[in-house]
Amino acid sequence: MNHYANQTRLLVAIDCIIFGFDGQEIKLLLIKRNFEPEQGKWSLMGGFVKEDEDLDVSASRILYELTGLTNIYVEQVQIFGNVRRDPVERTLSVMYFALINIADHDTDAVRSHNASWISLSQKPNLIFDHDEMVAIAMDRLRYKAALHPLGFELLPEKFTIPQLQKLYEAVYNIPLDRRNFSRKLLSTGLLQETGEKDENSATKKAMLYRLNQDRYQSRFNAFWNFVPDSMLV
Repeated sequence: MNHYANQTRLLVAIDCIIFGFDGQEIKLLLIKRNFEPEQGKWSLMGGFVKEDEDLDVSASRILYELTGLTNIYVEQVQIFGNVRRDPVERTLSVMYFALINIADHDTDAVRSHNASWISLSQKPNLIFDHDEMVAIAMDRLRYKAALHPLGFELLPEKFTIPQLQKLYEAVYNIPLDRRNFSRKLLSTGLLQETGEKDENSATKKAMLYRLNQDRYQSRFNAFWNFVPDSMLV
């Protein structure tokens, strides 16, 4: 006996806010739609959950299809269920945000999906409720990056402290005091010196560091307080 026979069936979609950092700006990976509805307009990357998929598995599949990357930082944020959010059919959307190093992604996969990296400052209007999703994801990123070492997910394997500071300044859109940021960062024990220097550094060939993966994994949920508490509001 089917106890749910008289219940309404709904579609479940995944929408992914994919953040990247190019060394200067935070960027979004967006799709120029080549299908209806809203053909020719900009959209987040997404897709429908398959019948045999868990939500997180579905999100990972969609991200892999677009970027070619696995084992990236992905976090479920919120469910959007406005009755009229999709003009075609009643659809619930589970929103995720992901952080990737732009240099690592599969450029051919991105091109095949008609996708482009677009800076937050130049973001076009998006379809449906996707603008609201981006705003919520950015707020979540800012909050969590202040307390947890999320920023490293956006950097190459080897990086300088000035590069990391530039990333945090891009996330919060404000300047940070160089000495205080460096002191606070080094006190976490998250950084390991590589013994190498950045030959492309504009001044003094800054020291290259890598992330201490063991400490990162074991202490990820500790509160590091990378930035002033006033920025968490």
